[in-house]
Amino acid sequence: MDAEEYDLIVIGAGPVGENVADRAVQDGLSAVIVEAELVGGECSYWACMPSKTLLRPTSALRAARAVPGAAPAVRGGVDVGATLASRDRMVHEWSDASQVDWLAGAGIDLVRGHGRLEGERTVRVALPDGGEKVLRARVAVAVCTGSAALLPPVPGLAEASPWTSREATSVQDVPASLVILGGGVVACEMATAFASFGTAVTLLVRSRLLAETEPFAQDAVLAGLRRAGVEVRLGVEAASVSRDDLGVHVELGAGEREVREEIVADEILVATGRVPRTQDLGLETIGLEPGSWLEVDDTLRVRGHDWLYAVGDVNHRALLTHQGKYQARAAGDVIAVRARGGEVDDAPWGAHVATADHRAVPQVVFTEPQIAAVGLTQAGAEKAGITVRVLDVDLSAIAGAATHADGYAGTARAVVDVDRGLIVGATLVGDDVAEMLQAATIAVVGEVPLTRLWHAVPAYPTISELWLRWLEQYGRPA
Repeated sequence: MDAEEYDLIVIGAGPVGENVADRAVQDGLSAVIVEAELVGGECSYWACMPSKTLLRPTSALRAARAVPGAAPAVRGGVDVGATLASRDRMVHEWSDASQVDWLAGAGIDLVRGHGRLEGERTVRVALPDGGEKVLRARVAVAVCTGSAALLPPVPGLAEASPWTSREATSVQDVPASLVILGGGVVACEMATAFASFGTAVTLLVRSRLLAETEPFAQDAVLAGLRRAGVEVRLGVEAASVSRDDLGVHVELGAGEREVREEIVADEILVATGRVPRTQDLGLETIGLEPGSWLEVDDTLRVRGHDWLYAVGDVNHRALLTHQGKYQARAAGDVIAVRARGGEVDDAPWGAHVATADHRAVPQVVFTEPQIAAVGLTQAGAEKAGITVRVLDVDLSAIAGAATHADGYAGTARAVVDVDRGLIVGATLVGDDVAEMLQAATIAVVGEVPLTRLWHAVPAYPTISELWLRWLEQYGRPA
Protein backbone atom coordinates (compact mmCIF):
# COMPACT_ATOMS: atom_id res chain seq x y z
CA MET A 1 0.00 0.00 0.00
CA ASP A 2 1.43 3.37 -1.01
CA ALA A 3 1.89 5.82 1.83
CA GLU A 4 0.77 9.44 1.86
CA GLU A 5 3.62 11.67 3.01
CA TYR A 6 3.50 14.70 5.27
CA ASP A 7 6.17 16.58 7.19
CA LEU A 8 4.26 15.95 10.44
CA ILE A 9 1.74 13.34 11.50
CA VAL A 10 -0.23 14.07 14.67
CA ILE A 11 -2.15 11.27 16.38
CA GLY A 12 -5.00 12.81 18.38
CA ALA A 13 -7.09 15.88 17.50
CA GLY A 14 -7.71 17.35 20.93
CA PRO A 15 -6.55 20.89 21.79
CA VAL A 16 -2.99 19.59 22.13
CA GLY A 17 -2.85 17.89 18.75
CA GLU A 18 -4.53 20.85 17.07
CA ASN A 19 -1.94 23.24 18.48
CA VAL A 20 1.05 21.09 17.54
CA ALA A 21 -0.19 20.87 13.95
CA ASP A 22 -1.21 24.52 13.73
CA ARG A 23 2.14 25.76 15.00
CA ALA A 24 4.05 23.53 12.57
CA VAL A 25 1.87 24.60 9.62
CA GLN A 26 2.35 28.25 10.49
CA ASP A 27 6.08 27.58 10.27
CA GLY A 28 5.74 26.13 6.77
CA LEU A 29 5.35 22.38 7.32
CA SER A 30 2.60 20.12 6.01
CA ALA A 31 0.59 18.30 8.66
CA VAL A 32 -2.14 15.70 9.04
CA ILE A 33 -4.11 14.79 12.16
CA VAL A 34 -5.44 11.28 12.78
CA GLU A 35 -8.49 11.09 15.07
CA ALA A 36 -10.79 8.18 15.92
CA GLU A 37 -13.37 10.22 17.85
CA LEU A 38 -14.30 13.91 17.82
CA VAL A 39 -12.01 16.69 16.66
CA GLY A 40 -11.60 18.87 19.73
CA GLY A 41 -10.96 15.96 22.05
CA GLU A 42 -11.71 15.23 25.69
CA CYS A 43 -11.56 18.83 26.90
CA SER A 44 -14.12 20.12 24.43
CA TYR A 45 -16.74 17.40 24.80
CA TRP A 46 -16.27 15.45 28.05
CA ALA A 47 -14.00 17.40 30.42
CA CYS A 48 -13.12 21.07 30.85
CA MET A 49 -15.87 22.78 28.90
CA PRO A 50 -18.92 20.68 29.85
CA SER A 51 -17.84 20.29 33.48
CA LYS A 52 -17.37 24.02 34.00
CA THR A 53 -20.71 24.67 32.32
CA LEU A 54 -22.36 22.28 34.79
CA LEU A 55 -20.66 24.04 37.71
CA ARG A 56 -21.37 27.63 36.71
CA PRO A 57 -25.05 27.86 37.83
CA THR A 58 -24.32 26.99 41.46
CA SER A 59 -21.42 29.45 41.45
CA ALA A 60 -23.62 32.22 40.07
CA LEU A 61 -26.39 31.50 42.57
CA ARG A 62 -23.92 31.53 45.45
CA ALA A 63 -22.54 34.87 44.29
CA ALA A 64 -25.99 36.44 44.01
CA ARG A 65 -27.14 35.16 47.40
CA ALA A 66 -24.07 36.69 49.04
CA VAL A 67 -24.97 40.23 47.93
CA PRO A 68 -27.72 41.82 50.08
CA GLY A 69 -29.22 43.81 47.19
CA ALA A 70 -29.34 40.80 44.90
CA ALA A 71 -30.26 38.02 47.32
CA PRO A 72 -34.01 38.83 47.47
CA ALA A 73 -34.22 38.36 43.70
CA VAL A 74 -32.95 34.78 43.89
CA ARG A 75 -35.71 32.23 43.88
CA GLY A 76 -35.16 28.49 43.99
CA GLY A 77 -32.09 26.51 43.12
CA VAL A 78 -30.31 25.31 40.02
CA ASP A 79 -32.57 24.64 37.04
CA VAL A 80 -31.23 21.23 36.06
CA GLY A 81 -32.91 21.08 32.67
CA ALA A 82 -31.63 24.51 31.65
CA THR A 83 -28.16 23.62 32.89
CA LEU A 84 -28.02 20.43 30.83
CA ALA A 85 -29.33 22.32 27.80
CA SER A 86 -26.57 24.91 28.26
CA ARG A 87 -24.05 22.08 28.47
CA ASP A 88 -25.41 20.59 25.24
CA ARG A 89 -24.95 23.93 23.47
CA MET A 90 -21.43 24.25 24.85
CA VAL A 91 -20.41 20.89 23.35
CA HIS A 92 -22.32 21.61 20.10
CA GLU A 93 -24.51 18.55 20.73
CA TRP A 94 -21.31 16.48 20.45
CA SER A 95 -20.80 17.54 16.85
CA ASP A 96 -17.28 18.48 15.76
CA ALA A 97 -18.29 20.13 12.47
CA SER A 98 -16.96 23.54 13.47
CA GLN A 99 -13.66 22.05 14.62
CA VAL A 100 -13.29 20.17 11.34
CA ASP A 101 -13.90 23.44 9.49
CA TRP A 102 -11.20 25.08 11.60
CA LEU A 103 -8.68 22.40 10.66
CA ALA A 104 -9.43 22.92 6.99
CA GLY A 105 -9.08 26.67 7.34
CA ALA A 106 -5.75 26.23 9.08
CA GLY A 107 -4.42 24.05 6.27
CA ILE A 108 -4.32 20.86 8.35
CA ASP A 109 -5.52 17.61 6.80
CA LEU A 110 -7.70 15.19 8.80
CA VAL A 111 -7.88 11.40 8.59
CA ARG A 112 -10.71 9.80 10.55
CA GLY A 113 -9.75 6.50 12.11
CA HIS A 114 -7.58 4.74 14.65
CA GLY A 115 -3.88 5.35 14.10
CA ARG A 116 -1.11 2.96 15.15
CA LEU A 117 2.62 3.34 14.78
CA GLU A 118 4.15 0.84 12.39
CA GLY A 119 7.84 1.41 12.80
CA GLU A 120 9.77 4.65 12.44
CA ARG A 121 7.79 7.64 11.06
CA THR A 122 4.98 5.40 9.80
CA VAL A 123 1.35 5.35 10.96
CA ARG A 124 -1.27 2.87 9.74
CA VAL A 125 -4.85 4.10 10.11
CA ALA A 126 -7.85 1.78 10.46
CA LEU A 127 -10.62 3.70 8.69
CA PRO A 128 -14.29 3.70 9.79
CA ASP A 129 -15.34 1.92 6.61
CA GLY A 130 -13.04 -1.01 7.34
CA GLY A 131 -10.29 0.11 5.01
CA GLU A 132 -6.77 1.24 5.85
CA LYS A 133 -4.48 4.12 5.03
CA VAL A 134 -0.73 4.40 5.55
CA LEU A 135 0.87 7.73 6.41
CA ARG A 136 4.57 8.48 6.46
CA ALA A 137 6.21 11.45 8.16
CA ARG A 138 9.20 13.13 6.56
CA VAL A 139 10.07 14.89 9.82
CA ALA A 140 8.12 13.82 12.89
CA VAL A 141 5.20 12.02 14.49
CA ALA A 142 3.53 13.63 17.51
CA VAL A 143 1.51 11.44 19.87
CA CYS A 144 -1.25 13.55 21.43
CA THR A 145 -3.67 10.84 22.50
CA GLY A 146 -4.20 12.10 26.05
CA SER A 147 -5.35 10.03 28.99
CA ALA A 148 -8.36 8.02 30.11
CA ALA A 149 -9.97 7.32 33.46
CA LEU A 150 -8.24 4.73 35.62
CA LEU A 151 -10.48 1.87 36.69
CA PRO A 152 -9.09 0.49 39.97
CA PRO A 153 -9.07 -3.30 40.52
CA VAL A 154 -12.04 -3.36 42.88
CA PRO A 155 -13.90 -6.69 42.68
CA GLY A 156 -17.08 -6.30 40.63
CA LEU A 157 -16.46 -2.67 39.69
CA ALA A 158 -15.93 -3.17 35.96
CA GLU A 159 -19.01 -5.39 35.71
CA ALA A 160 -21.17 -2.75 37.45
CA SER A 161 -21.01 -0.37 34.47
CA PRO A 162 -19.45 2.51 36.41
CA TRP A 163 -19.41 6.08 35.20
CA THR A 164 -16.17 7.83 34.39
CA SER A 165 -15.85 11.58 33.93
CA ARG A 166 -17.26 11.15 30.42
CA GLU A 167 -20.60 9.78 31.61
CA ALA A 168 -20.77 12.33 34.41
CA THR A 169 -20.26 15.38 32.20
CA SER A 170 -22.55 14.08 29.43
CA VAL A 171 -25.35 13.01 31.79
CA GLN A 172 -28.89 13.27 30.44
CA ASP A 173 -30.87 11.79 33.35
CA VAL A 174 -29.59 13.05 36.69
CA PRO A 175 -29.61 10.23 39.26
CA ALA A 176 -31.26 10.59 42.65
CA SER A 177 -28.12 9.24 44.32
CA LEU A 178 -24.49 8.92 43.32
CA VAL A 179 -21.42 7.36 44.91
CA ILE A 180 -18.07 8.84 43.83
CA LEU A 181 -14.80 6.98 44.31
CA GLY A 182 -11.86 9.36 44.62
CA GLY A 183 -10.77 12.59 46.25
CA GLY A 184 -9.10 14.49 43.42
CA VAL A 185 -10.22 17.37 41.25
CA VAL A 186 -12.76 15.44 39.15
CA ALA A 187 -14.29 13.84 42.23
CA CYS A 188 -14.67 17.14 44.09
CA GLU A 189 -15.96 19.09 41.10
CA MET A 190 -18.52 16.46 40.13
CA ALA A 191 -19.64 16.14 43.76
CA THR A 192 -20.21 19.91 43.74
CA ALA A 193 -22.17 19.83 40.48
CA PHE A 194 -24.42 16.86 41.27
CA ALA A 195 -25.14 18.10 44.79
CA SER A 196 -26.41 21.33 43.20
CA PHE A 197 -28.74 19.21 41.02
CA GLY A 198 -30.33 17.70 44.13
CA THR A 199 -28.54 14.37 43.89
CA ALA A 200 -27.63 12.67 47.17
CA VAL A 201 -23.85 12.40 46.77
CA THR A 202 -21.51 10.20 48.80
CA LEU A 203 -17.79 10.78 48.28
CA LEU A 204 -15.50 7.90 49.27
CA VAL A 205 -11.87 8.98 49.77
CA ARG A 206 -9.03 6.62 50.68
CA SER A 207 -6.94 9.32 52.37
CA ARG A 208 -7.36 13.09 51.89
CA LEU A 209 -9.17 15.37 49.50
CA LEU A 210 -6.96 17.10 46.94
CA ALA A 211 -3.83 15.68 48.52
CA GLU A 212 -1.41 17.77 46.43
CA THR A 213 -2.80 21.11 47.63
CA GLU A 214 -2.13 23.12 50.78
CA PRO A 215 -3.84 21.64 53.87
CA PHE A 216 -5.93 24.78 54.45
CA ALA A 217 -7.27 24.46 50.90
CA GLN A 218 -8.23 20.84 51.52
CA ASP A 219 -10.06 21.85 54.69
CA ALA A 220 -11.97 24.63 52.93
CA VAL A 221 -13.19 22.35 50.12
CA LEU A 222 -14.14 19.61 52.59
CA ALA A 223 -16.23 22.09 54.57
CA GLY A 224 -17.80 23.43 51.38
CA LEU A 225 -18.80 19.98 50.16
CA ARG A 226 -20.37 19.13 53.47
CA ARG A 227 -22.28 22.43 53.51
CA ALA A 228 -23.63 21.49 50.09
CA GLY A 229 -24.96 18.22 51.52
CA VAL A 230 -22.27 15.87 50.22
CA GLU A 231 -21.51 12.98 52.56
CA VAL A 232 -17.72 12.86 52.54
CA ARG A 233 -16.19 9.68 53.95
CA LEU A 234 -12.43 9.92 54.54
CA GLY A 235 -10.15 6.96 55.12
CA VAL A 236 -12.40 4.41 53.45
CA GLU A 237 -12.31 2.45 50.23
CA ALA A 238 -14.55 0.24 48.15
CA ALA A 239 -13.98 -3.43 48.93
CA SER A 240 -16.41 -4.68 46.27
CA VAL A 241 -19.09 -3.37 43.93
CA SER A 242 -22.16 -4.98 42.40
CA ARG A 243 -25.26 -3.85 40.54
CA ASP A 244 -28.82 -5.16 40.62
CA ASP A 245 -32.33 -3.82 40.15
CA LEU A 246 -31.98 -1.67 43.27
CA GLY A 247 -28.87 0.08 42.00
CA VAL A 248 -25.16 -0.07 42.71
CA HIS A 249 -24.03 -1.72 45.93
CA VAL A 250 -20.67 -0.60 47.34
CA GLU A 251 -19.20 -2.54 50.24
CA LEU A 252 -16.80 -0.44 52.27
CA GLY A 253 -13.48 -1.51 53.69
CA ALA A 254 -10.49 0.28 55.15
CA GLY A 255 -7.06 -1.20 54.58
CA GLU A 256 -6.82 -4.68 56.09
CA ARG A 257 -9.98 -4.33 58.14
CA GLU A 258 -13.08 -6.35 57.37
CA VAL A 259 -15.95 -4.97 55.34
CA ARG A 260 -18.01 -2.69 57.56
CA GLU A 261 -21.07 -1.51 55.70
CA GLU A 262 -22.81 -1.20 52.35
CA ILE A 263 -23.88 1.88 50.43
CA VAL A 264 -26.54 1.67 47.72
CA ALA A 265 -26.89 4.34 45.03
CA ASP A 266 -28.34 4.75 41.57
CA GLU A 267 -24.93 5.30 39.96
CA ILE A 268 -21.23 5.11 40.77
CA LEU A 269 -18.59 7.47 39.37
CA VAL A 270 -14.94 6.41 39.34
CA ALA A 271 -12.54 9.35 39.65
CA THR A 272 -9.38 7.73 40.99
CA GLY A 273 -6.76 8.83 38.48
CA ARG A 274 -5.76 8.67 34.82
CA VAL A 275 -3.92 6.27 32.52
CA PRO A 276 -2.25 7.10 29.18
CA ARG A 277 -4.04 6.30 25.94
CA THR A 278 -1.11 4.32 24.55
CA GLN A 279 -2.30 0.72 24.92
CA ASP A 280 -3.21 0.25 21.24
CA LEU A 281 -0.79 2.68 19.65
CA GLY A 282 1.80 0.33 18.18
CA LEU A 283 4.50 1.32 20.64
CA GLU A 284 5.88 -2.21 20.57
CA THR A 285 6.95 -1.67 16.94
CA ILE A 286 9.50 0.92 18.06
CA GLY A 287 10.69 -0.75 21.25
CA LEU A 288 8.37 1.01 23.71
CA GLU A 289 5.89 -0.53 26.12
CA PRO A 290 2.18 -0.38 25.21
CA GLY A 291 0.10 1.34 27.88
CA SER A 292 3.05 3.31 29.26
CA TRP A 293 3.51 7.02 29.79
CA LEU A 294 5.98 8.42 27.26
CA GLU A 295 9.03 10.06 28.80
CA VAL A 296 10.14 13.24 27.02
CA ASP A 297 12.72 16.00 27.31
CA ASP A 298 11.82 19.69 27.48
CA THR A 299 11.42 19.82 23.70
CA LEU A 300 8.72 17.10 24.09
CA ARG A 301 10.79 14.59 22.13
CA VAL A 302 10.54 11.00 23.32
CA ARG A 303 13.86 9.90 24.70
CA GLY A 304 15.75 7.65 22.29
CA HIS A 305 13.61 8.56 19.25
CA ASP A 306 14.64 11.76 17.46
CA TRP A 307 11.52 11.74 15.25
CA LEU A 308 8.87 11.01 17.91
CA TYR A 309 7.19 13.56 20.17
CA ALA A 310 4.67 13.01 22.97
CA VAL A 311 2.66 16.06 23.95
CA GLY A 312 0.02 16.67 26.61
CA ASP A 313 -1.32 14.19 29.16
CA VAL A 314 0.39 11.27 27.46
CA ASN A 315 3.83 12.35 28.75
CA HIS A 316 2.59 12.64 32.35
CA ARG A 317 4.31 15.99 32.98
CA ALA A 318 1.19 18.02 33.78
CA LEU A 319 -2.27 16.57 33.11
CA LEU A 320 -3.97 19.88 32.38
CA THR A 321 -5.31 21.21 29.09
CA HIS A 322 -3.58 24.58 29.36
CA GLN A 323 -0.23 22.93 30.05
CA GLY A 324 -0.80 20.56 27.14
CA LYS A 325 -1.46 23.49 24.81
CA TYR A 326 1.66 25.20 26.15
CA GLN A 327 3.68 22.07 25.39
CA ALA A 328 2.04 21.86 21.96
CA ARG A 329 3.16 25.32 20.92
CA ALA A 330 6.70 24.48 22.02
CA ALA A 331 6.66 21.12 20.22
CA GLY A 332 5.31 22.58 16.99
CA ASP A 333 8.03 25.21 16.95
CA VAL A 334 10.75 22.70 17.79
CA ILE A 335 9.64 20.33 15.02
CA ALA A 336 9.68 23.18 12.48
CA VAL A 337 13.12 24.41 13.57
CA ARG A 338 14.60 20.91 13.39
CA ALA A 339 12.93 20.28 10.02
CA ARG A 340 15.02 23.14 8.62
CA GLY A 341 18.17 21.65 10.11
CA GLY A 342 18.38 24.23 12.88
CA GLU A 343 19.03 23.93 16.57
CA VAL A 344 16.43 24.92 19.15
CA ASP A 345 18.64 27.55 20.77
CA ASP A 346 19.21 29.21 17.38
CA ALA A 347 15.51 29.96 16.89
CA PRO A 348 14.79 33.68 16.31
CA TRP A 349 12.98 34.38 19.56
CA GLY A 350 14.80 32.08 21.93
CA ALA A 351 14.70 28.50 23.09
CA HIS A 352 11.39 26.76 22.33
CA VAL A 353 11.20 24.41 25.29
CA ALA A 354 8.57 23.54 27.87
CA THR A 355 10.09 24.54 31.20
CA ALA A 356 6.95 25.77 32.99
CA ASP A 357 5.91 22.18 33.68
CA HIS A 358 8.57 21.84 36.34
CA ARG A 359 7.67 24.49 38.94
CA ALA A 360 5.12 26.91 37.50
CA VAL A 361 1.98 24.90 36.77
CA PRO A 362 -1.26 26.84 37.45
CA GLN A 363 -4.48 25.01 38.28
CA VAL A 364 -8.00 25.91 39.36
CA VAL A 365 -10.34 23.58 41.22
CA PHE A 366 -13.88 24.79 40.51
CA THR A 367 -15.44 23.78 43.79
CA GLU A 368 -17.23 25.99 46.33
CA PRO A 369 -14.95 27.64 47.37
CA GLN A 370 -12.52 27.63 44.47
CA ILE A 371 -8.84 26.78 44.76
CA ALA A 372 -6.40 28.60 42.49
CA ALA A 373 -2.77 27.59 42.81
CA VAL A 374 0.54 27.90 40.99
CA GLY A 375 4.06 26.72 41.71
CA LEU A 376 5.17 25.08 44.92
CA THR A 377 3.24 24.45 48.10
CA GLN A 378 5.00 25.07 51.40
CA ALA A 379 5.73 21.35 51.73
CA GLY A 380 6.94 21.13 48.14
CA ALA A 381 9.30 24.07 48.56
CA GLU A 382 10.73 22.70 51.79
CA LYS A 383 11.22 19.30 50.16
CA ALA A 384 13.13 21.04 47.37
CA GLY A 385 15.54 22.47 49.96
CA ILE A 386 14.33 26.07 49.69
CA THR A 387 14.52 28.33 52.73
CA VAL A 388 10.85 29.18 52.98
CA ARG A 389 8.78 31.94 54.48
CA VAL A 390 5.01 31.60 54.26
CA LEU A 391 2.75 34.65 53.95
CA ASP A 392 -0.91 33.99 54.78
CA VAL A 393 -3.59 36.60 54.19
CA ASP A 394 -7.18 36.45 55.40
CA LEU A 395 -9.08 37.64 52.32
CA SER A 396 -12.07 38.71 54.39
CA ALA A 397 -9.94 41.55 55.81
CA ILE A 398 -9.46 43.13 52.38
CA ALA A 399 -11.78 46.02 51.47
CA GLY A 400 -12.56 44.59 48.04
CA ALA A 401 -13.85 41.39 49.62
CA ALA A 402 -16.38 43.34 51.67
CA THR A 403 -17.86 44.85 48.49
CA HIS A 404 -17.73 41.53 46.67
CA ALA A 405 -19.95 39.58 49.04
CA ASP A 406 -21.49 39.71 52.49
CA GLY A 407 -19.40 37.50 54.75
CA TYR A 408 -16.71 36.76 52.17
CA ALA A 409 -14.22 34.16 53.46
CA GLY A 410 -10.95 32.99 52.03
CA THR A 411 -7.22 32.61 52.49
CA ALA A 412 -4.28 33.38 50.22
CA ARG A 413 -0.82 31.93 50.80
CA ALA A 414 2.43 33.02 49.15
CA VAL A 415 5.46 30.76 49.51
CA VAL A 416 8.64 32.86 49.44
CA ASP A 417 12.17 31.76 48.67
CA VAL A 418 13.88 33.86 51.34
CA ASP A 419 17.37 33.56 49.86
CA ARG A 420 16.28 34.98 46.50
CA GLY A 421 13.41 37.20 47.66
CA LEU A 422 11.01 35.56 45.19
CA ILE A 423 7.54 34.05 45.36
CA VAL A 424 7.85 30.41 44.24
CA GLY A 425 4.26 29.36 44.88
CA ALA A 426 0.82 30.74 45.68
CA THR A 427 -2.50 29.22 46.71
CA LEU A 428 -5.73 31.19 46.84
CA VAL A 429 -8.91 29.79 48.35
CA GLY A 430 -12.22 31.64 48.18
CA ASP A 431 -15.13 32.53 45.96
CA ASP A 432 -14.15 33.51 42.41
CA VAL A 433 -10.40 33.54 43.06
CA ALA A 434 -9.65 31.83 39.73
CA GLU A 435 -9.38 35.12 37.86
CA MET A 436 -6.61 36.31 40.19
CA LEU A 437 -4.35 33.36 39.44
CA GLN A 438 -2.60 34.75 36.39
CA ALA A 439 -0.99 37.57 38.37
CA ALA A 440 0.57 35.02 40.70
CA THR A 441 1.63 32.89 37.73
CA ILE A 442 3.43 35.86 36.17
CA ALA A 443 5.19 36.62 39.45
CA VAL A 444 6.36 33.01 39.81
CA VAL A 445 7.36 32.43 36.19
CA GLY A 446 8.91 35.88 35.78
CA GLU A 447 10.77 35.55 39.11
CA VAL A 448 9.73 39.11 39.96
CA PRO A 449 11.57 40.20 43.15
CA LEU A 450 9.34 41.18 46.04
CA THR A 451 11.16 44.50 46.15
CA ARG A 452 9.91 45.18 42.63
CA LEU A 453 6.36 44.06 43.38
CA TRP A 454 5.93 47.08 45.66
CA HIS A 455 5.66 49.10 42.45
CA ALA A 456 2.90 46.88 40.98
CA VAL A 457 0.10 48.77 42.71
CA PRO A 458 -3.21 46.86 43.03
CA ALA A 459 -6.41 48.77 42.30
CA TYR A 460 -8.66 49.74 45.23
CA PRO A 461 -11.09 48.31 46.23
CA THR A 462 -10.39 44.90 44.70
CA ILE A 463 -9.49 41.58 46.26
CA SER A 464 -6.20 41.89 44.37
CA GLU A 465 -5.06 44.07 47.25
CA LEU A 466 -3.94 40.79 48.77
CA TRP A 467 -0.65 41.52 46.94
CA LEU A 468 -0.18 44.59 49.11
CA ARG A 469 -1.02 42.60 52.23
CA TRP A 470 1.55 39.95 51.28
CA LEU A 471 4.19 42.65 50.82
CA GLU A 472 3.33 44.38 54.10
CA GLN A 473 3.60 41.09 55.92
CA TYR A 474 6.96 40.33 54.33
CA GLY A 475 8.32 43.78 55.22
CA ARG A 476 9.18 47.01 53.45
CA PRO A 477 12.20 47.07 51.15
CA ALA A 478 15.37 48.56 52.56
